Amino acid sequence: REDEGYAGVIETAPRHLVSSHAVKRFFTAFSVVRVWLFRHVLRRMFGWRLRIEKPEGIYLGIDTMVMDNDDAEQREGVEPTYKKVKGFQPLQVFWKRMLVDAILRNGRAHSNHGNHVCRTIGELVRYIRSAYAADVPIVVVADTGFFDQKLFELCDRLDVGYIVGGKLYKDITAYIEQLPKEQFGEYRKERNVWHYCEFGDRRASWNRFRRAIFTMPVTDDEGQALFSFARPETLIYTNLGTNAAVTSGLAAVLGSTDAATNPELVINAYHLRARDELVNRAFKEFGGEHLPFKRFAPNAAYYYLMAIAFLLFESFKRDMDTPQVPITWYPTTFRRRCVDIAGKVTRSGGRIVLKITATAEAAIGFFALWQRTATVIPIAPAGAT
Repeated sequence: REDEGYAGVIETAPRHLVSSHAVKRFFTAFSVVRVWLFRHVLRRMFGWRLRIEKPEGIYLGIDTMVMDNDDAEQREGVEPTYKKVKGFQPLQVFWKRMLVDAILRNGRAHSNHGNHVCRTIGELVRYIRSAYAADVPIVVVADTGFFDQKLFELCDRLDVGYIVGGKLYKDITAYIEQLPKEQFGEYRKERNVWHYCEFGDRRASWNRFRRAIFTMPVTDDEGQALFSFARPETLIYTNLGTNAAVTSGLAAVLGSTDAATNPELVINAYHLRARDELVNRAFKEFGGEHLPFKRFAPNAAYYYLMAIAFLLFESFKRDMDTPQVPITWYPTTFRRRCVDIAGKVTRSGGRIVLKITATAEAAIGFFALWQRTATVIPIAPAGAT
C-alpha cells in the first residue's frame, strides 16, 4: 500500500491499494466450502486451453507435491511428509506444462490417500467429455504411489487409458528371471537403451489379469553401459491393448492398432511422467511453497489462487508463441528477461510513451511481444456468451 511505484506499474491510484491487514481479512473470510469453488475455476480454464489447442488425445499426469513449511510452528494441516519435512502435500493433475486440477491436503496424506484420486479423475474425465469432446482419448499416467486396483477399475469403467507404475513383488521378479532372452525386446531413445518384456499379471485380490511391461535400462543418458546391480528396474501396468474402447480411440489418433498397443509407446509415456516434477518446480518458483496463514481454509484459498495464476502464466507463454519467449522458461527466467528490465514512462504530444533500452528490446523483441498481447483473442469458456 505504501509503494507508489507499484501503484503506477499496475495503473492503480495509491488510495485503491490494499494493506496487508486487508489482504489477511480477505483470505480469512473464506470457508472450506467456498475454497473448493476455486477448483471449478481451474477446470474451466483447463477447458479453455483445450478448446484453443484442440488436442487429439489427452495425457493427464497425477502426482503429489510436498510444500515445505517446516518453519511453521502452529499451522493447520502442516504435518510430517515423506520428504522428512513438515508441510502440505497436495494431489495435483497435470496436462503438458499446466496444473489443471488439485486438492490441497495435509502433509500425511500419501499419494493414494482416501478416495481423492478416483474422485478427481472421475470428475475431470466427465468435465473433459462435456466441455471439450465426448470421444477424445484420455490416458492417465502416474507413478507407483498410485498403484491401486480401484483406479484401474475406474479407468476401465470410464473407458480411460492408464499407464501406472507397479511394484516388483518377489513372485514377479522370480518369473522375469526365468524368462528366456528371446522374450525381451530393445527400446532405444537417443543414447538410452532399455530391455523390456510384457506379460499378464494378476495379484491375489484382483479379479482379472492386467497387461504389465517390465523395463530395465542398459545404458545411462550418456550411452555408458550400466552394471546389472545399478539398473533401476521398472514395472508398468496399462490397459492399452486390453480395453477395446481405449485402444480403438488411440488407434484412430495414431493411425493403427499396432501403434496404440506398442509397448514402446507405453514406456515412453511413463518416462515422460518425469516432466511433472518440472511443473512442480516451476509452480514453486512462481508462487512459493510457504503458505502464510495459520488456518487451513485461508491457506487453501491462497494455494488455489496461485494455481490459477500459474495456469495463466503458462497460457501466456503458449499464446505469445515467439522464439524470444519459449514455453520452457521458468518463472524466474521470465521475470529476469521480460519483467525486471529498465524502462521510463514519458508523456509527449498527449501520448504516454514507454521507453526501454535497445538491448532489452533486441533481447526479447519487447514491442513485438507487446503488440502480440493485443492481437491474441481469448476463447470464451463453455456456456459463456
